[in-house]
Amino acid sequence: QVTLEESGGGLVQPGGSLRVSCTASGNVDSTYVRAWYRQAPGKQREFVASISTGNSITYADFAKGRFTISRGNVKNRVDLQMTNLKPDDTAVYSCRHSESRAQFWGQGTLVTVSS
Repeated sequence: QVTLEESGGGLVQPGGSLRVSCTASGNVDSTYVRAWYRQAPGKQREFVASISTGNSITYADFAKGRFTISRGNVKNRVDLQMTNLKPDDTAVYSCRHSESRAQFWGQGTLVTVSS
């Protein structure tokens, strides 16, 4: 079993930056993919970015050039650095951890972009 904890959400002004983090605990496999998804009010959840233990990185088109996914300084932590944030980026950002046999989701952290 793997437990995920997201942190770092909050209120930010348009054009600002924010970092959200996802830390896994429990029986974490040595090989996994960690991904960020988001769900805006009234919309379906959508993929944001992912990173594998082999450092293969993928971004959604809207995230390219503005968002950066990386491994944090803490073991089993993955960060999503978001810059030049727009009101349309307002959403609950959730972390998904995928291993060969299972996948796990965090509770999510709210990011609000507003003046």
